Amino acid sequence: MALSKRRRTQVLRVVQYVVLVAVVVALALLIDWQQVRRGFLDADAAARLFPGVILTGLKNTVIYAALGFAVGLALGLVLALMRMSSVGPYRWLATAYIEFFRGVPALLVFIAFGFGVPLAFQLRFDTYSTVALSLGLVGAAYMAETIRAGIQAVPKGQVEAARSLGMPAGMALFTIVIPQAFRIILPPLTNELILLTKDSSLVYLLGVARDEYELTKIGREALNVSPNLTPILVAGLCYLIITIPLSQLSRYLERRTGGKRISSPESAGLEVKA
Repeated sequence: MALSKRRRTQVLRVVQYVVLVAVVVALALLIDWQQVRRGFLDADAAARLFPGVILTGLKNTVIYAALGFAVGLALGLVLALMRMSSVGPYRWLATAYIEFFRGVPALLVFIAFGFGVPLAFQLRFDTYSTVALSLGLVGAAYMAETIRAGIQAVPKGQVEAARSLGMPAGMALFTIVIPQAFRIILPPLTNELILLTKDSSLVYLLGVARDEYELTKIGREALNVSPNLTPILVAGLCYLIITIPLSQLSRYLERRTGGKRISSPESAGLEVKA
């Protein structure tokens, strides 16, 4: 007797669940849990990380990510406006910057500002300035495209209505268009903050002082004296303390904005006079 389409879907789903449970049970039986405990769940090694992993590592990771995000957001807004400008050189400079920093690994940017620039120009940056510049310059390239898409997603009628009331183009842009654009792009900007939080792990390259350690540096240092990966697991869990609430915030903001997604930068044609 032929099954209906709905019945076939239900049977297929049950089969998938059975297979999944069988795989999980097989893995649970095959894994050497004593070895897992020795390799990843050493309570003594985890206890030695506290309270430093929270009071120093977690705190500095949040500070580094916030500094990079602030620099990236400010520079990204400028780049987005330059990218949309009617002045050719502005567009070319912004495009070159965005393509360069989107194509270069953040690791190289950290090395450049941590070692290359100080050696070449005899300049000295403290750790916070180096991190803010490195994360900010890379983040700005991505945020610029996000902001540009958000601006272009605002209906052009908003600008036309403001101009018909005699409002200057610049005032219409900063008082009407950009505030609406930021409401649209809050979820993707939150995702950018998550990426910067993870990229802050590259600070370990800079040879920072102990009170400037972030989570990855603390985990690596503890790994040198610990015969297992427990310190890395603890550091990873601390990253989740930051990133999971940010992910939930991103979903909440997306619901608040009605689930509206920004269009691609090429799909709208709002032009900003520079």
